[in-house]
Parts: sequence; C-alpha cells; structure tokens
Amino acid sequence: MTKISNNEELRAVIGDKIEQLEVKVSDQLDEFSREYIRKSPFLILSTADAGGRCDASPKGDAPGFVEIVDDRTIIIPDRPGNKLAYGHENVLANPHVGLLFMIPGTTETLRINGTAELDSSEELRGKLATRGKPATLAIRVHIEECFFHCSKAFIRSDLWKPDSWAQEPHKVSFGRVMAKKGNLPDEAVQAIDDAIETDYRENL
Repeated sequence: MTKISNNEELRAVIGDKIEQLEVKVSDQLDEFSREYIRKSPFLILSTADAGGRCDASPKGDAPGFVEIVDDRTIIIPDRPGNKLAYGHENVLANPHVGLLFMIPGTTETLRINGTAELDSSEELRGKLATRGKPATLAIRVHIEECFFHCSKAFIRSDLWKPDSWAQEPHKVSFGRVMAKKGNLPDEAVQAIDDAIETDYRENL
C-alpha cells in the first residue's frame, strides 16, 4: 500500500488543478442550475455527524420536487421513511451538507454544497404536500457552492444505457437480510418482505 498523506503527494498522482475550471463554481443558482433542479426527480443528500462520520441518503419525488426559494436557498421535502433519521441527526450536529442532483438520461450532474436546517412548520409542510400528504419535515439548504459535474462517471458506467442493464433487476430482500442478521425463523422472511411492499404501495 502506498498511502497518500498530503496534497503534494495527491497532485503528483492526479496532476495539477485546472484553474480555469474553477470559474464554473458559483455561490448561487443561475438559470442553468435552476432549470436542472426543476427537471430533477432525484438527489443524494450527504451529511456528517459532529465526529465526521458520514451518511448519504437518497431523496426523490416528481421532477421539481425541490423548491427553489431564491438564488441561495432551496428546500427539500422529506417523506415518510424508515425513521432511522441518520441524516437528520447529522444536520442537527453538523449543518454542512453536499447534494448531488440527477436527471435520468442526463449524464451531467449538479452538485450543491452548503449548510442545512430542519423545519417542521405546518404551513411549509403543507405547501410541500404530494399525493395528498404533507411533507414529514423540510430540509432548508443555504447554498455556498453550486456547479455542474462532467459526464465521465456516467459514460464509464453506462448507467443510463438500458441495453447494459441486467435482464433481471437485482432485488434486495429485506426479509432475508434481517432474518440473517437477527437469527429470525424462515417464515419471517416473507412476512417482512410483504410488509415492506405494502409500505411501498401505501406510505409514499
């Protein structure tokens, strides 16, 4: 193992920073990033706790589910989930967050870094309602950095090319996972999977 321990060693491997590219980084939204957010149905929210332990959580809904308040503020509605709340607890301990927005079929992504706060006001939760249900809470993000990321990872992975996908999608059985870890009886597997499928249908 050859561990990289400082910036000089890092740059010796990956090369010098391309200074001209830093012009793409802004501290606020512009017309291009606004358009992207309005068309995006999915993002990944990255957080860290006070000790630096990280978590990444997917957030998704109909395109444009993230509200643009102004050039430096967006609001992400939070929907019913597993109640583990790792990301929420992280925001309370350490407000710094990173967002990665995606649009299916588009190989460029939008990255936003900033600070976040949680808001449970009834008025805002109602404003962010969907499928007849208010948001569980709202995550308000104050933008510090905003920029587009190039396509190379998506091109290498063929992520948006259906002909590269497996014929049978990989299905995760939470029942099998939980039964293995919790030493549960075999009959618990189907009961857990059925409960989760019911939750998918009835509790979005």
